[in-house]
Amino acid sequence: MIKVCHIITKLELGGAQQNTLYTVKHLDREIFLPLLIAGAEGILVEEANRYVDVQKYYIPQLIREIHPWKDVVAFYTLWQILRQELRKNTDIPIVVHTHSSKAGILGRWAAKCAGIPVMIHSIHGFGFHQHQSFLTRWLFIVLEWITAKITHHFIAVSLANIKTGIRLGLFSESQVSLIRSGIDIARFQQFSGYSDRDSRQCREEMLKKLDISKHKSIVGMVTCFKPQKAPLDFVRAIKIVVECFPDVHAIMVGDGRLRPQIEALIAREGLEQAISLLGWRTDIPELLHLCDMLVLTSLWEGLPRVCPQAMAAGIPIVATDVNGIPEAIHNGVNGFLVAPGDVRATAEKILYLLSNPDIAKRMGLEGQQRVDEFDIQRMVQQQEDLYCQLTIDN
Repeated sequence: MIKVCHIITKLELGGAQQNTLYTVKHLDREIFLPLLIAGAEGILVEEANRYVDVQKYYIPQLIREIHPWKDVVAFYTLWQILRQELRKNTDIPIVVHTHSSKAGILGRWAAKCAGIPVMIHSIHGFGFHQHQSFLTRWLFIVLEWITAKITHHFIAVSLANIKTGIRLGLFSESQVSLIRSGIDIARFQQFSGYSDRDSRQCREEMLKKLDISKHKSIVGMVTCFKPQKAPLDFVRAIKIVVECFPDVHAIMVGDGRLRPQIEALIAREGLEQAISLLGWRTDIPELLHLCDMLVLTSLWEGLPRVCPQAMAAGIPIVATDVNGIPEAIHNGVNGFLVAPGDVRATAEKILYLLSNPDIAKRMGLEGQQRVDEFDIQRMVQQQEDLYCQLTIDN
């Protein structure tokens, strides 16, 4: 038996959080004893609480933002929990697996101080990026570099993140494994087996619930409304699209601190009848089934989980050419890549796909042929193999 403790901050509806919960739920109980330590807030807390066979600890002070006092409290609480878990069953090996920059740094140092023998950190995209000030960026890099020295192994969701980590000296090739962010492929492909009539009827019923005309072409975005995702660029692109292609409607699935700015921009541009803000949703497969394409305007990424979701759903993708995104989207094959911040180019690619539905359909089918490496069962199996190997090695 191996005890595996996952540490993550806010349990919002994001790829890192969903994959962490899926892993915790589906680890082989004959071999692994899963634990979860997380912040106390987030839409996924309710789901986590349904896992009756998982020991859970919620730390209110474990938040994403830098807050010296709360960070000290979170670190001390993490140390206490991990020391307690280590002493419970001294004959059972324990692995700490951290996610995201903040939980990764606090969690690994708390594990080190508690005497945990194996520490793994998953990179779902680095906490430093070119859009930060020089000092802020290098502060995060130095913190990651120092913390990397006590880390036994890394998991990255993209080759781009692996290259960055090696270039910065965070780890060597032997210290990192590529494990893709997984999805339930069958769930997103479920509508592929529908007849044209059933598919159309299902789509029309869903659009009716959303108060959107069945005659509209649908452009979707699924993301957290934060600066990294640049959702305001999406709104600006839709403004250009609507002027040339009036029979289009955009849905924005998600929420976050930029929502007031998004609402203000939609009102200022007179797009209230062209864009629907749907908030956080759990019916993403059904919503992607409505869409003629997915659009992502991110400024930086790891490799967003919604990309393989859209691929499995059989729709083309227009996304920014950043970090790991080109590893899922092959330009001109299953979608288009544009430069981050290039609103005009984003709008042009959307218009091209709207005007050429046969090409859009072919791209969607191409995406379905390339999605197998993102299978979520494969992700869990790869992590299980890594836990076993590292426990033997250490």
